[in-house]
Amino acid sequence: MASTYSGLKIELIGTGEQAGTWGTTTNTNLGTALEEAITGSADVAFSSSDVTLTLTNTNAAQVGRNLRLNLTGTSGGARNLILGSGMQIEKLYLINNGLADAVTVKNTTGTGIAVPAGGKTFVYNDGTNVVDAISIIVDLTSQVTGTLPVANGGTGITSLGTGVATFLGTPSSANLAAAVTDETGTGALVFANTPTLVTPVLGTPTSGALTNCTADGTSAVGYRNIPQSGTAKTASYTLAVGDVGKFIEVGASGSITIPNATFSAGDVISIFNNTTGDITITCTITTAYIAGADSDEATVDLATRGICTILFISGTVCVISGNVAP
Repeated sequence: MASTYSGLKIELIGTGEQAGTWGTTTNTNLGTALEEAITGSADVAFSSSDVTLTLTNTNAAQVGRNLRLNLTGTSGGARNLILGSGMQIEKLYLINNGLADAVTVKNTTGTGIAVPAGGKTFVYNDGTNVVDAISIIVDLTSQVTGTLPVANGGTGITSLGTGVATFLGTPSSANLAAAVTDETGTGALVFANTPTLVTPVLGTPTSGALTNCTADGTSAVGYRNIPQSGTAKTASYTLAVGDVGKFIEVGASGSITIPNATFSAGDVISIFNNTTGDITITCTITTAYIAGADSDEATVDLATRGICTILFISGTVCVISGNVAP
């Protein structure tokens, strides 16, 4: 009976065959064929096309028999490593993809397993399809170091920054939620009761009490009093947008000018004459009325210790009420 061959192409000597020479065949089986299948490593060279491996009936060295297949050369794009004729057997492979592109290890049929560029993995040929030989990894702690690239399922983030790191704290277990410090309440991500927000853009709040908040660093939001705009004016002073909603105190030698095309409808400013005599308010605005009168005034006098309020109807029209006279 002539020799036959196993799935790994190990020569099976027929009964009564190779008298006096079977030792040579046996040594080749053990020293070449079995060693390749158990511990062997072989290069598979690519040159911008798919590569097909085969196994033939010889116990001589063959690339497709080896345990570890080291993919080398130039891929020129995603490629296939096809396990072709004679390789539709149950066998484990360790794939080392040294190419610049992903390579799918597959049989002549089946979907196979894609090994990313630079990746190393075990695959298993079940005779019909090439499948992933590993479904779980018990411990990754000692295996993953540094930054996991986005291409490999990571975020690519090397640092969360001081603020975020302080918020998250130092995890002491796999439960990240248990490691979050300086937080309260419920939700995906919540902050402490009194966080400090630096120059936040809050949009338009729909609810909540803005207690102790200020509109300009000084005046409270929704204030029920009238804050003073700056210090007492002791020289000629032209009203500005920052004075809206406040009062201007005029001291010795002070005077007020109402500019044109500066304010908007609904803006209000109050003037207090804290001197012993009348002061002049110059109306350079297009039209200035004294409340209750229908004449356009170029100037008005504010009586000593008197108060007046200027209501802007538009950028060019205002109405002055209080202790004023033309």
